[in-house]
Amino acid sequence: MAAGLVISAPASGVGKTTLTLALARAWRNGGLRVQCFKSGPDYIDPAFHAAATGRASVNVDSWAMDRGTISHLVSRGIDADVVLAEGSMGLFDGVAARGVCGTGATADIAEMLDWPVLLVIDPSGQAQTAAAIAAGLRDYRPGVRLAGVVLNRVASPRHEALVRRALLDAGIAVFGALPRHAEISLPKRHLGLVQAEEQAEIGKLIDEAARFVAEHVDLDAVLRSAATWSPQPAASGVNVTPPGQRIALARDAAFSFVYPHMLEAWRAAGAEISTFSPLADEGPDPSADVCWLPGGYPELQAGKIAANARFRSGLRAFAETRPVHGECGGYMVLGTALTDADGIRHEMTGLLGLETSFAKRRMHLGYRLAELAAPMPGHQAGARLRGHEFHYSTIVAQPDTPLAVVHDATGAVIAETGSRRGQATGTFFHLIAEDR
Repeated sequence: MAAGLVISAPASGVGKTTLTLALARAWRNGGLRVQCFKSGPDYIDPAFHAAATGRASVNVDSWAMDRGTISHLVSRGIDADVVLAEGSMGLFDGVAARGVCGTGATADIAEMLDWPVLLVIDPSGQAQTAAAIAAGLRDYRPGVRLAGVVLNRVASPRHEALVRRALLDAGIAVFGALPRHAEISLPKRHLGLVQAEEQAEIGKLIDEAARFVAEHVDLDAVLRSAATWSPQPAASGVNVTPPGQRIALARDAAFSFVYPHMLEAWRAAGAEISTFSPLADEGPDPSADVCWLPGGYPELQAGKIAANARFRSGLRAFAETRPVHGECGGYMVLGTALTDADGIRHEMTGLLGLETSFAKRRMHLGYRLAELAAPMPGHQAGARLRGHEFHYSTIVAQPDTPLAVVHDATGAVIAETGSRRGQATGTFFHLIAEDR
């Protein structure tokens, strides 16, 4: 039996990830086996979870996945002592229209698993009002249970006392209060946290967070508040078909945004994955039968990618006889050119006519449902693919044949249709699952 708990908050930027990592490492240091998950489409946080626990973390998503898939993914926690699901945004934040089994809100996962919610509250600029917010979250939706609260970034002992008293008067447990502590602040950039693999000192930072949280939070009380949980047998696994038998996967600091459950599903279906680094001027494995370029940060490495002739020529040669697919940043690299934030235009691989620019950034964010007008690796024409789009690039040109009709979560058709030309295809969304 494991203890299950959801870590959430009223909003983004409150400290959910830091608290999740700290709790996970502190309990692991105490000899417990800890399994983490990420609720929602964030593809960066699972790597931090893995760094804290020593166990792979995956995403669970109520908009894109059915209950069988979620149960299958969560069942990896069967041998753990503690299972933590870190939420996205605020507890009830999702899209307006329901997806496969929910709106993508963290509350969907909490209710589905029947796990209580540990709220992280930042009372900066307020006092008793923090209790009103916590009470509102507790009472907003039947079926979602509140375990208690950890306060983050309290200004002083007097400030903490005011907030604590108000929360206790509202019948809400307070497990601890964290003063401001710059040493455990995780660095950020425009798509979220700087990736765990880019931070050489990430282990020390997580250890310091664990020490700090253990000093200020009653870890035993938090653990007692978790639900006793035993996973139910899943009727189905992840509905994802591998794009090929042997997959050449671009993997480095510029190409790293791929959901862990996707790679696991490919391997579980018998596919082999060989990685290569475009930043190291490597081309795809010539023995592979498909090449996949995930998203990442090509806009930060555009000059290097443009200068790496072996990568570009190797990818072009591969695409003469075999399929190549790119997601988001990978899609941009398959295009003709990418203009960086300084207005410098860099030539890309030219397998597609797409041209993008970061000179005038505009955020594109949200769930996507694509109906394929033509095949792409692993999926036939007519397939309905669910994914998520998050980038700041602007389309300068998208002249090739559209790959799909793409809708946002409200059902509205959007302009980011993806492209296809010859053996090359690309989409701006990151694939999460195919509708059954």
